[in-house]
Amino acid sequence: MAQAASVLKPKVKDEEFDIGLKKAYRQQMAAALSDILADTYKLVIKSHIYHWNVVGPLFKPLHELTEEHYNTLFKATDIIAERIRALGHLAPAKLGEANQFAPASASVNHTTAADMVADLIADHEAAVRRMREAGVKADENDDLVTTDMLTDRLTFHEKALWMLRAIVAA
Repeated sequence: MAQAASVLKPKVKDEEFDIGLKKAYRQQMAAALSDILADTYKLVIKSHIYHWNVVGPLFKPLHELTEEHYNTLFKATDIIAERIRALGHLAPAKLGEANQFAPASASVNHTTAADMVADLIADHEAAVRRMREAGVKADENDDLVTTDMLTDRLTFHEKALWMLRAIVAA
């Protein structure tokens, strides 16, 4: 049985391949994308928790927007993880830190819709900053695929920020 388990354990064969990107760059970018993957999971979880627990006059628009966001974000996790794999690395999600993904408030029962939106805005902004930094690095290294993927992800997050801000605008 132990032998069968070891066969199923994921391994990355330390192979050399030439896709026009240096090994050191691919390693650095895989690490950066792993952080972006963790940020994305964090937003999936928070968006879902807030989707379930929002109350008050902003219920309907925030309930619908967070559902749209967590579905889009969940699809993005696969895209990001597959890019890490294409760069020759395993795609960790840093799920050991999943307890940090939950909302900071001890209880969402007493979190206002405006506080939920402010929390989501902060996380989207942090994700955008990290993605922009990785995107610049990808562009500097002629990594067109990663640059394109990150541009697409940035487009989503910047639109999400605009919509979240619009919901709570006075």
